[in-house]
Amino acid sequence: MTSHRKATGAYGEQLAAAYLNRQGYEIVARNWRCPAGEMDIIARQGETLVFVEVRTRRGTRLGSPEESITPAKQARLVDIARTYLAEMDCAGCDWRIDVIAIVLNRRNQIARFNHLRWAVGEM
Repeated sequence: MTSHRKATGAYGEQLAAAYLNRQGYEIVARNWRCPAGEMDIIARQGETLVFVEVRTRRGTRLGSPEESITPAKQARLVDIARTYLAEMDCAGCDWRIDVIAIVLNRRNQIARFNHLRWAVGEM
């Protein structure tokens, strides 16, 4: 991954975390890693743990950010969430996986921001 793509992703994650804070979510972890992969943001909304995958793109020439969440990526997100729940002894906790999709314009401003709740099922 190029440094430009990493910077775009990090910027999108900052925007997403700020949005979630404004919406009343408590950020529990960012860039949480395990053998299955990485979860961008883990937050709490009331009693529910919310695992958030952030997808940020500059334009949609290569498709929308939402389209980049393939079935394989969805399965990985579920594996990561289950690993976190097991490690934190939260097997009975309420949880869901959301996607925040962000499209930036040429000036690095938000052209589109979409928060998809329950974007990925348990599988």
